Amino acid sequence: MNTKLRTRSMGLAALALTASMGLAACGSEDDSTTASDETTTSETPSETPSEEPMESEEPMADGPFGPGCAGVPTSGEGSVEGMADDPVATAASNNPLLKTLVAAVTEAGLVDTLNSAEALTVFAPTDDAFAAIPKKDLNALLKDKEALTTVLTHHVIGERLAPDAVAGELETLAGDTLTVEGEGENFTIGDATVVCGNVQTANATVYVVDQVLMPAM
Repeated sequence: MNTKLRTRSMGLAALALTASMGLAACGSEDDSTTASDETTTSETPSETPSEEPMESEEPMADGPFGPGCAGVPTSGEGSVEGMADDPVATAASNNPLLKTLVAAVTEAGLVDTLNSAEALTVFAPTDDAFAAIPKKDLNALLKDKEALTTVLTHHVIGERLAPDAVAGELETLAGDTLTVEGEGENFTIGDATVVCGNVQTANATVYVVDQVLMPAM
């Protein structure tokens, strides 16, 4: 073979080798890219649906609550701390919101009954609640001991009920029932509203209400 032909053959062989190496390199790069894509896909965390927050119930009060509590003295026997030391009738007599109620309880002869009870829940009408009753009707009620006793014991439950247990159908000392609705710091009994609730005395939990609760008579 002459020199010219040998040189041409060697050139073609070199060209073929270069092309082969180029194709191998491209194939390697493609494989690497594909593997990288697969790795990225497999390592990407799957999205989980977000959980909606649960609706929370209205928190229960751990002390006295309500706008009417602003009328309770901040110190002395009529204060929240002072009332906690006395049985319920005595404690109420020191509270400036409950003067008419105390007079009615005394007139009915219920002071000892209430003070000596082991555990009570009392819905205590404010002076303004009694003032909403026509004066003639209120005076007549105060003079009728039997009717007055029925009205007053209609406000008393024979067990001590915290805010988380006071809602529901409650049996009163008058032998009938009261229906308390609400939760947290918002309670109603019919048209009446608790304006200062969860007030503690030595033997009772008191819920001050803005209306006198009249039983069916």
